[in-house]
Amino acid sequence: MIAFTAAGAFVRGFCHESSMSPYADDGYATWPGLVESVPAEFAAHVTEPAFCHEGDTGPFLAATVCIWRRHQDPCWQVGDIAFPAEKDPDGSAWLFDLLADGTPEGYCAFASAYFGVSVDAADVGPVFEHRALTADLVHRINPDVDLANLTEVLDRIGYPQAAASAAGGCG
Repeated sequence: MIAFTAAGAFVRGFCHESSMSPYADDGYATWPGLVESVPAEFAAHVTEPAFCHEGDTGPFLAATVCIWRRHQDPCWQVGDIAFPAEKDPDGSAWLFDLLADGTPEGYCAFASAYFGVSVDAADVGPVFEHRALTADLVHRINPDVDLANLTEVLDRIGYPQAAASAAGGCG
């Protein structure tokens, strides 16, 4: 979950296979240090019922990763955490690799592994560059989707679309 707020941004991730998972033992508690220093501006995200579960001692945030950055912060912040001595103990690399990679090639590798589809990075590149979508580009990315069916959602998120050609003319 990524929340962009007037104060900045708050990111919460949950890797159920992490040794830092609240479900890794019978205590059902958020890992020590994970949320104790979250600024007041983001406190509502720590107690958001949609992300909290009920444990032996009350509700807890189902999270293994929390990072935040207020507008005035010079860099991203995390709690004072004693991480287990293992590779990717909180699952952040697994959870956010695609987000951190930020390349069309990275997305194509993800799409192949997760969806079992092959997408050309040359077709994904224009989307990463926020270029206007065309019917041809949408078809190359997913032959089962028509640009006309995306108009409403694209308008809602403010994504640019190529101007439709004038109907009925000879060119």
